[in-house]
Amino acid sequence: MDPRELLRRAGLEAKGPPQPLYGGDISRVYRLEAYVVKLSPNPPPGLFPAEARGLRALAERGVRVPRVFFAAEEGLVLEYLPEGPADWEGLARMLAGLHRQREAFYWAEAGFLGTFPLPGGEGKEWTEFFFLRCIEPLLKATWDRLEGLGPRVEALFREPLPTEGPAPLHGDLWHGNLRFTPEGPALLDPSFFVGERGVDLAMMRLFGGFPQDFWRAYQVLYPLPEEVERALPRYQVYYLLAHVHFFGKGYLGALWKAISAS
Repeated sequence: MDPRELLRRAGLEAKGPPQPLYGGDISRVYRLEAYVVKLSPNPPPGLFPAEARGLRALAERGVRVPRVFFAAEEGLVLEYLPEGPADWEGLARMLAGLHRQREAFYWAEAGFLGTFPLPGGEGKEWTEFFFLRCIEPLLKATWDRLEGLGPRVEALFREPLPTEGPAPLHGDLWHGNLRFTPEGPALLDPSFFVGERGVDLAMMRLFGGFPQDFWRAYQVLYPLPEEVERALPRYQVYYLLAHVHFFGKGYLGALWKAISAS
């Protein structure tokens, strides 16, 4: 689909040709003046509506995100956010404010990590909820590629994970889903659900992670208990299973390292 067609379907218009932007491994992304159009040739059903719901959920909880103008199975029309200076302390304030919020129980709508479908559900017991919603589907999808690590992953979740309380999460917080704007940091492309904040922080420690300026400020605003710090490798298993699923056995070494550190 031509991105201008989706813009027209949204009742919007822009002059000039679409300008391609970096869209990662999933989407083709274009800027059309004040708008961003995200498209994918064969998206899994529900992918873009789930992203729109996640963006709105974060906005309702005080996080700066691009405004959603239109969501359809074929794509999204979002607000274009101009680039601004890096503000790691601002990001720490925004995330600490998000993670300090409390909800009545753990819950998720059916959604996606990348293009991998995850079930909806709710629960009051965190370890069971996290395993059934996040770990088990990816284990089933990758079991034959794990070279015997599957039982080791299962064993990680027989012991309870530490809990601080159900908090809203971005759910896929790597540096590619962060944008600094003139008004401050903004988050993109969430895999939103309500869980324990260690899930977000674990992703932020993978693959080079975020700079010490962020971590120093976050620790002052919302210190991380030692037991949550120790649990971060168990949460990283979630994201590493996804990388095995999408990109192959090259991530088994990182998965083994996370298992060993747990």
